[in-house]
Amino acid sequence: MSEPADFSAALVEALPNLRAFAYSLARSPDRADDLVQETMVKAWDKRQSFAPGTNLRAWLFTILRNTYYSDLRKRRREVEDRDGAMAARLTSPPEQEGHLDFADFLVAFGMLNDDQREAIVLIAAEGFAYEEAAEICGCAVGTLKSRVNRARVRLADILKIDSIDEFGPDATTRAIVAGSLTVSTRS
Repeated sequence: MSEPADFSAALVEALPNLRAFAYSLARSPDRADDLVQETMVKAWDKRQSFAPGTNLRAWLFTILRNTYYSDLRKRRREVEDRDGAMAARLTSPPEQEGHLDFADFLVAFGMLNDDQREAIVLIAAEGFAYEEAAEICGCAVGTLKSRVNRARVRLADILKIDSIDEFGPDATTRAIVAGSLTVSTRS
């Protein structure tokens, strides 16, 4: 079977058996035909790797079976999205604005005094309750709340932030920021 004509004839001869096997796996005539077609293309592309004198049908069935299970694994990870709704939600805002905003924040954060920086880090970044943060800082809860408030006001002043609407490029980011500000002022 070293000649292309012999190989082609053997492929054509194996088609009915491949189609039956594909249907038994896929249980769909259309999917079975697709599997057989993929198998034929792969077999033709790799015909030099087939060892003449070995079982061509077994080689073709192995290709078909591996193709079926590879597609099955791939489809398990996929989500059907006919109308594009999922894809539309996967967009992300441009990152360069966030990097620039963060760089500005770091400069402004560095301008706070030590007590304010410590308070804002414990409350906003580390998520401690005011009582816990006050205990860590060795001060009264009211003092810590005052430091956090002064730090927020000072950061807003340095960054020239007048309203929550100035955060983030979209409604989702604004909602997240608004939620975190609300959560952190509750304690």
